[in-house]
Amino acid sequence: MTTPILEKRPSLMDKATFVATYGDVFEHSPWVAEAAWELGLTERHDNPVTLAEHMGQVLIDADKAQQMQVILAHPDLAGKAAAAGELTNDSTREQAGAGLDQCTQEELERFTRLNNAYKERFGFPFIMAVKGGNRHTILAAFEERLHHDADQERREAVAQINRIARFRLEDRAS
Repeated sequence: MTTPILEKRPSLMDKATFVATYGDVFEHSPWVAEAAWELGLTERHDNPVTLAEHMGQVLIDADKAQQMQVILAHPDLAGKAAAAGELTNDSTREQAGAGLDQCTQEELERFTRLNNAYKERFGFPFIMAVKGGNRHTILAAFEERLHHDADQERREAVAQINRIARFRLEDRAS
């Protein structure tokens, strides 16, 4: 089995090209790509997993305010932005892949209640890498994570964002 390689090789890119190509991996947060490029890229970063780890470490190492900027850039799951068609292409595809575009009216109402309760408790949207999941597992995770404390949930949100980024980069591999 060969190691997957990104078609557009990060190690060969100047900063502007890298940010233009991979700046959307972290929802509306191209600064993550900028910082990752500034840390340096080698041929090993042409692998989506290694690049995801490199970019993810930027987010992990960021201060809380920068992490919150990325967290707050994420839409609610099965929320108003999805209903209005205002999600990024990646978010639309990910939510549809988990069946969130097929929710019953009752499920949509439950998502709305949980989204509101979560944001009221933590001050930011519930974030979960939904690839491979479904609306039932997502709703269960919502219920469980509502019992976390704010700092624990911020760290979990960062971990989930890094998983999302990895999935997005893997999807771009040739």
